[in-house]
Amino acid sequence: MELDIHSTDGKSTGKKAKLSDAIFAIEPNDHAIWLDVKQHLANRRQGTSKTLEKSEVSGSTKKLHRQKGTGGARKGSIKSPLFKGGARVFGPKPRDYHFKLNKKVKDLARRSALTYKAKSGAIAVLDVLSMGKPRTKEFASMLKAFELTDRKSLLVLPAKDENILMSSRNIQGARVVSAADVNTYDIMNANRVLIVKDAIATLEATLTK
Repeated sequence: MELDIHSTDGKSTGKKAKLSDAIFAIEPNDHAIWLDVKQHLANRRQGTSKTLEKSEVSGSTKKLHRQKGTGGARKGSIKSPLFKGGARVFGPKPRDYHFKLNKKVKDLARRSALTYKAKSGAIAVLDVLSMGKPRTKEFASMLKAFELTDRKSLLVLPAKDENILMSSRNIQGARVVSAADVNTYDIMNANRVLIVKDAIATLEATLTK
């Protein structure tokens, strides 16, 4: 598969970039994508939700009234879940939502996601992208050239670049990652994926091990 290489103003440079069919033209595996996205979202959860159980609520344990003869229901103590300020039955406890997923499944999911984006024409290749210092306005102009203003975008760099990262962090929907750190969720969540030309080799080396 070959795609036109664009400059940061959105215009074609006349050059072509060759994309590996082993990454951008496979038979997509929807289940692998679902598993990888599920793991990504689960790993982001803090798991710190907590409510008080009956033994943890502050209050007297004295029985409120005799067991029978009152005409009302039995009540053990003021800490009962029946009363306002009492305990919660089977409430949430702190827990770890992380789960393991094999690396081959994650790689398959990323290749499948990139294939979907390539088939829908949602991948563009950039020639060169560099910034001497953080420039949000310059980054926003690039997104506008690719019709990504107020839309979700994913920019894939050959390596981490702090200036580009800082230029994008105040723009809603803009996501910048290095080729080695790209994940299925970011790919599927983006309206369009912008890949810097030099990042293609790193991306292919990472996903075809």
